[in-house]
This record gives sequence, C-alpha cells and structure tokens, in this order.
Amino acid sequence: MSYDVLGAGALNYAPCRYGNSRILFRGPERRLDAPYVAFLGGTETYGKFIKTPFPALVESSLGVNCINFGIPNAGIDVLANEGFLIDAALGAQISVVQIVGTQNLSNRFYTVHPRRNDRFISASPLLSSIYPEVDFSEFHFTRHMLNILYGVSPQRFAVVRQELQEAWMSRMKLLLRRIQGKAVLLWLADCSPPEASDVQTNPANNSDPLFVTRQMLEQLEAHAKEFVQVVLSQKALAAGTQGMMFSEMEAPAAQKLLGPQAHGEAAQVLTGMLRRYV
Repeated sequence: MSYDVLGAGALNYAPCRYGNSRILFRGPERRLDAPYVAFLGGTETYGKFIKTPFPALVESSLGVNCINFGIPNAGIDVLANEGFLIDAALGAQISVVQIVGTQNLSNRFYTVHPRRNDRFISASPLLSSIYPEVDFSEFHFTRHMLNILYGVSPQRFAVVRQELQEAWMSRMKLLLRRIQGKAVLLWLADCSPPEASDVQTNPANNSDPLFVTRQMLEQLEAHAKEFVQVVLSQKALAAGTQGMMFSEMEAPAAQKLLGPQAHGEAAQVLTGMLRRYV
C-alpha cells in the first residue's frame, strides 16, 4: 500500500520533496536555511506508523530544528548516492545516520532499485551461476530472495552473505567520506551489535540490521564523529503496536516495527549526545 494513500486509521505523513530530489520525504517541508540537525536512515528514522518519530522528539527536547530525511526500507545505496541527501547532511550542524542492514544494496550478485532499495531488480550472471536452479524472475524484494537462496543452499549462501557485508562496508565508508566526518552513527535495535562469530548464515535467524557486526562498526568509527548504541528495553519491545497509527490493512506491517516507546528511548539517548554538537 502506498504511503500517501490513506485508509481508515492511517497516518498522514504530509509527504514533501526537497530541491530536485525524486524522493518523497516525511513532511511537513522544513527550511534548510536555518541551523538544523539532519537525520538519515530507513523505516525507523522515517517513523512509519508513528505520529512523533524520534527526530521530532529530539527537536522538542533539544530546541534545534531536526529534519527527518528517513526513507522507508532504505539501504546504503540511496543514502550514499542521492545528491540532495549528501548536500543536506553537509549543510547540517551534525547528521545522525541510522545503521541499516546489508540486504538492500546493489552488489556483485544482484541489483536493487536506486531509490527503493528493498526492491530486487535483477541477478548478475555470477549469482545465476551459483544458483542455477533458481528462477530470479520470481523475486520482487531482496529479503524474500535471500530467504529463498538460503533455503536452497545454506553452504552457497555463505558466499552471498560475505559479499553483502563487504559491499556494505565499502558503501558506508563512501557515505561517511561524502558527509566529511559530520556524521554520528546510530545503532537502533532490539539487541547489541553481534560479534562476527555469532552471525548465522540464515537471514531469518538474524535481527535487523541484517548481517551488520560489531567488528564492521568498529571499522567505521574512525570515519564518524561517534557511534551511539540504542538497545531497546523489554518494556518498549513488549508495548508492540500500542500508540501506533495504521489502517487495518497495515496492521501486519505495523507489528514488525518499533512503537512510540522505542522512539522515545532513542530520542532520550540522542538528545543527550547531540547537546555536544549544537
């Protein structure tokens, strides 16, 4: 269901565009000619089904304009390659970059949509040669494809996982170089970043951000202002969809996302950290 098509109980995100970007960001549109903090990330930053997501909560506490540049289902590709986003991050006093998973980016094995990174476009000849029995024309989304590939062959999938991790690292370093060291990295999840030895090959057995390890994040710390870890409390996780706004059709999707209490916990940690930069 499109985000700008409202059903009963659905939330109006007041979608808007900035400059010549083709991306619809969460509105209302904000001014870019006054001091601000930029928030880049995926579905959690965007605040799907959340009336007041954590960037807005931080703004209320901090007293500084906080502009939400979150994109639903974003991968590193759109964050690193969307020219407007880079300009917006450079123009900010500081940028908060949410850590997103490895699955939604183009790599040696497959290509994703340049703006809707969760959309699978095509498999490379290399991936087709590794999985000759798979019909890749049946896939529309990256996570579904990865789950199927693992089911076909866990042993061959280990090569896919390694490629995703390496491509993610390369793309993250590119993004941080383009922001020129003005980024704070945000880990927002239900658990701490796993050790490399704890990451399993099966994507279904790994929490989001998918396949991102502590060792990978440690390699990025030198390229960012700092790394902020927000591990959600059991209370926030147990709250489920309480306080979220969604239509009946959107209920299954809402159950997989963070609720208002989780956003509140993230905002509390971020507010304390950002006071050092604004």
